Formats: sequence, structure tokens, C-alpha cells
Amino acid sequence: QLQLVESGGGLVQPGGSLRLSCAASGFTSDYYAIGWFRQAPGKEREGVSCIRSSDGSTYYADSVKGRFTISRDKAKNTVYLQMNSLKPEDTAVYYCAVQSLPSIMATVCKSFHPFKSWGQGTQVTVSS
Repeated sequence: QLQLVESGGGLVQPGGSLRLSCAASGFTSDYYAIGWFRQAPGKEREGVSCIRSSDGSTYYADSVKGRFTISRDKAKNTVYLQMNSLKPEDTAVYYCAVQSLPSIMATVCKSFHPFKSWGQGTQVTVSS
């Protein structure tokens, strides 16, 4: 059973930084993709970033390119999202999600879909 736990959220001023962590467990395959998503009040959930375990390929939404960096620590079974130059519009609950089907690893990060297992989310608030 795949389980994901997000952490690292909090309150930060505009221009500040946070690092989110997504700790994963219960994998039955060495192939996986982990995506970061966010949902702000009154808005739809959107894909933010994604990383593929096989080659470390990374993907970013246009809204966060140049500011956010996704990375992984295989030994710790953890994926990180380093968020710099934060803006008030980055305020949202951030979720990580996993996909482990090898047959769709080539496309799942580009499309941010489908992801079936989700963490509980961590709140990020950017405010002065």
C-alpha cells in the first residue's frame, strides 16, 4: 500500500523560501513518478512539479519555473520541493502524489496525470 506524507509547509513572507518534503513508503517497484500539486481556496488543483525515479527527469508548471526545484533522495525515499522567491499566489495546500506504472512513466509527469495515491497535504502560506 503506497503511502505519502508531506511536510515542510508554513508561513513565509513574499520572496522567502520553503522546502517541502514528501516521504514515500510501500513501493513495490523501482519505477515511480512523484508529482507535487497545489490547491488554493476557490481554485482547482494544479500540477506544480514532477520527478521520475528512473532518470531523475523533472517537470515544472510554467507558473513556478525558475523558482521551484524538485529533487529526490532515493536512500530516504523522499522527494523535495524547494520553493524560492515565493509569491502570495503560491499560497495553497501542497500535495504529493505517486504513480508507479512503468507503462506510463514517459508521459505521466508531462501531463500531471494520472496520479492515484495522495498525501494529506501541507499548508503553504505566503503573506507579509
